[in-house]
Amino acid sequence: MTDPTPRTDAGRPAFGRAVLRRLPLVGTILGLGLALWLVATNDLGAVAEAFGRIGLPGLVAIVLVRAAVIALCGLAWARILEGLSAAQAGAFITLRFVREGINVLLPVASVGGDLVGGRLLTFRGVAGTLAAASILVDMLMQVATQALFALGGVALLARVEGEAAARLAGWTLQALLVTGLVLAAFFAFQRTGALRGIERRLADLGRRFVRDGGSPGSDSGGVQASLDRVWDRSRRGHLAQSFVLHLAAWVLGAVEIWIALACIGIENVGFAEALVIEALSQAIKSAAFPVPSGLGVQEGGFVLLGALFGIDAGTALALSLAKRVPDVVLGLPALLVWQNLEARRSG
Repeated sequence: MTDPTPRTDAGRPAFGRAVLRRLPLVGTILGLGLALWLVATNDLGAVAEAFGRIGLPGLVAIVLVRAAVIALCGLAWARILEGLSAAQAGAFITLRFVREGINVLLPVASVGGDLVGGRLLTFRGVAGTLAAASILVDMLMQVATQALFALGGVALLARVEGEAAARLAGWTLQALLVTGLVLAAFFAFQRTGALRGIERRLADLGRRFVRDGGSPGSDSGGVQASLDRVWDRSRRGHLAQSFVLHLAAWVLGAVEIWIALACIGIENVGFAEALVIEALSQAIKSAAFPVPSGLGVQEGGFVLLGALFGIDAGTALALSLAKRVPDVVLGLPALLVWQNLEARRSG
């Protein structure tokens, strides 16, 4: 007789997978709700007026700056595999646009585009394990440089008078401390060989099911071996260049804010203030990574940070809208490139 009692042990992994699958959708709904609330509780006419003052030339300039930012990130990715693969820098730049387009336009967590980018890199003749290793190292570089950029933003914020600025700086420093611990753990995971043990267990499990007959203790290298090649001491120069390029990309992103504020006519906010807004808004957005493209979170961050420099909520929301224009203008063609690459591969 069949036991009607559900097996909770078997159900737990399935429940966990279901939660992970729905996390981006839940994040989208919550983010959209926050964005709508911000718009509804502020003067929509003021938002439209401020956005209109940016004008077409300002928006074009912002899109061009974003294109330069993404290109720098693509070059940083290319430097990670310089000398280890035959793929040219142009391929990395193109795929970096694809990664960005997926992350900002599709309802996936902020790492979805990175996973697709690693897969697409194999279409260019890069081994799958090496492509995966490059993504892991690139993500580490990106987060590490963002943390450094945010730390610079906190240093500039410390010069701003007021309790709100001091409180925000303190919270950010605490968050950066946690980020530093996570980064150290992520780096140790890549360098201590922990991944090799995981891969070996997965390989042994696979042989058990497919009855491959191979040696259960054999180790063909896998992603850990590729990580060891990427992190080899002889390649410190390439990795340092990748780090610097990523950091330059974060700093260049502040130019988007500076252009938008200059077009709107905010005269009391210079490039230093734009650096603070960019650094901390990106940190806030990254902290809410389950929310696709930081929908609503970015807008709330701009309102919070703008208030520190006397920027009204309507202008702050217009600034956030201006930052989203490149997401669409550059993201849509990137998605088409992705589909074209997939179609050519399957064809």
